[in-house]
Amino acid sequence: MQTILGANGQIGTELARELHDRYTTDIRLVSRNPKRLHDTDELVTANLLHAKETDTAVAGSDIAYLTVGLPPDAKMWAEQLPVMMENTINACEKHGTKLVFFDNTYMYPMTSAPQTEDTPFTPAGSKARTRAQITTMLLKAIAGGRVEAVICRAPEFYGPGKTQSFTNALVFDAIEAGKKARVPLRADTLRTLIWTPDASHAMALIGNSPAAYGQTWHLPCDDDRVTYEGLLGIASDVWGRKIDYSVTPKGVFLVARLFNQGARELWELLPRYAVDNIFVSDKFKQAFPDFRVTTYHEGVAVIRGRSDDQLE
Repeated sequence: MQTILGANGQIGTELARELHDRYTTDIRLVSRNPKRLHDTDELVTANLLHAKETDTAVAGSDIAYLTVGLPPDAKMWAEQLPVMMENTINACEKHGTKLVFFDNTYMYPMTSAPQTEDTPFTPAGSKARTRAQITTMLLKAIAGGRVEAVICRAPEFYGPGKTQSFTNALVFDAIEAGKKARVPLRADTLRTLIWTPDASHAMALIGNSPAAYGQTWHLPCDDDRVTYEGLLGIASDVWGRKIDYSVTPKGVFLVARLFNQGARELWELLPRYAVDNIFVSDKFKQAFPDFRVTTYHEGVAVIRGRSDDQLE
């Protein structure tokens, strides 16, 4: 049995499909309102803030994937994520279940220095501190022999469907709505974005590779990094028209954060958009050389196709 804790999000949904297609049909989907993707899926309704419900959700699982995604709300993250992590670690320890944790880079330095699995945590801001806290909780549990686990870390997303990311919200959602795309701070800094299906597929591969456990892995991204200007050039090519965009300066965010929740949550991460973001996934690519990474052009083409399908 392989169990996905937080199965309704984009990452969890793609993970369930990948596990079913390549690894096992013995899958349990866990969330507050789980939805079946395959006839063989087992559904469990659980709130990971409750220790007993988490324990029940994990019981009988060989592997549990923690992919819970919360809205970008600093207060919610601080209150809920550490509780969810502790409940999940306790349940996996009790039942001898391996744990695969889907992590992000919020706690990394917001500089142009290349980011590897050995990059130290220097959290700046509430959400970054919470992410550092829960990842450190798991690292301590691994080091202490409480759980057999692996950390799968990803940079900012872009992807199809209801992918939640600032790039999707500011760029692709705007394009699909016929509006001008918005770029935070600068359009000429290099970005590393991960295609959400690639993230889920790589996580399934790592979770089903026994030798991968006890480590942190950067999930695979296209090494041909692009600027937002370049990404919008790709979008213009794919949509077959010139995609207009504007660069939003820091001062606008400074004012907007006073009354806009989205701007307030982006403010903490804003410094990373002023510099190149170089997320290095060489370790994964060397260990799994047959894994094919989606190019930015291929990903944008899929987003365009999904958009067209929704309009039909």
